[in-house]
Amino acid sequence: MDITKASLAALNTAFTTAFNARLTGTETTYGRIAMTVPSSTRHQAYPKLSELGPMREWVGERFVERLEKDGFTITNRKFEKTIAVPADDISDNQIGLFTPIINDMGQVAAELPDDLVWDQLEKGFTTEHYDGQMFFDADHPVVGEDGSETSVSNFQGGTGAAWYLVDTTRAIKPLIFQDREAPRITAKTNLNDDNVFWQDEFVWGAKRRCAAGFGAWQLIFASRQPLTAENYKAARAAMNGMRGHKGRKLNLRPKLLVVPSTLEGAARELLIAERNAAGATNVWRGSAELHVENRLTLI
Repeated sequence: MDITKASLAALNTAFTTAFNARLTGTETTYGRIAMTVPSSTRHQAYPKLSELGPMREWVGERFVERLEKDGFTITNRKFEKTIAVPADDISDNQIGLFTPIINDMGQVAAELPDDLVWDQLEKGFTTEHYDGQMFFDADHPVVGEDGSETSVSNFQGGTGAAWYLVDTTRAIKPLIFQDREAPRITAKTNLNDDNVFWQDEFVWGAKRRCAAGFGAWQLIFASRQPLTAENYKAARAAMNGMRGHKGRKLNLRPKLLVVPSTLEGAARELLIAERNAAGATNVWRGSAELHVENRLTLI
């Protein structure tokens, strides 16, 4: 086809439509464990998510709990994906070869939150949170009902493939996806652009600004022990009995079991099979929803 302003404008429209269609049509999984927080600055400050206590009986004046926005900060990151299409391919009507690539640009832009959140989850064993402990740790410091400091655990220990129990019933989530700038595609298709003059090619690039970080560690319990009925029972018991700031009974509900693909069989035996290996009734059947995440480390 002739390369003109009109034909390039039509091509831009077609590529943008292909990008946006895949961007909005791609299924993502990060929302299972992460809350999305809109961001309007490069560095977003958050309060300590464990400071709020339970409601108290109103005797005398109100007791004001002030959230200091110095708990932790998540810094947005910038991401891009850029492709070049030779001018000769456009002139020779080879556009069909590149439309799937534009589709893929939209898909990877949509899946970026998945990549960031699930990667951040696994960093929880080696990365400190606002309380100075690893996100998954046996010694999170919490103020007890009598005002003294006590330790709370959200980690069962072990060295194998990790699995996670998650309370998905709250507005707050254990992880945060921070969305600063939505994905968009930009074209460099002006006939006077340097890339056209020097390289004889047209360029399309996608950009997104965002980040992932840790949220409320209380809402997730991790284990690297074998995924057995005994360890699953112990993890649920630990989570169900967890107390928060000022001795608050958190009333956690471990509704979601997250596993890598290597633990899918063991997880299905726990949550879906009618009977256990011994032939007895499986008491844990349906006790949580199963999510198998292929982005998690297999060992």
